[in-house]
Amino acid sequence: MGMPCEVNSILKLNPSQGYPEQLKVASQHQASKDGYRIIPVDVSIPLVDENWVYYADIVIRKLTWENHKTTITFEITKVHNIPFSIK
Repeated sequence: MGMPCEVNSILKLNPSQGYPEQLKVASQHQASKDGYRIIPVDVSIPLVDENWVYYADIVIRKLTWENHKTTITFEITKVHNIPFSIK
């Protein structure tokens, strides 16, 4: 028996999952995604919206798996002056 999980190196969120309303350096936010995710912790990764537009860099400070959900606490470390599509 195995545990289904997904490996991600980008955090893609929509507003219902916890995409921040305001992107501000050093602010902390919480997000939740369905399923179990393996995402780098304490390393800078891109934050993109549901359209794959890259707005900021974040560092995940806490990751919890529970009830087939991944809950993430992250800190914004950089906000890009000009967002750009990565897909």
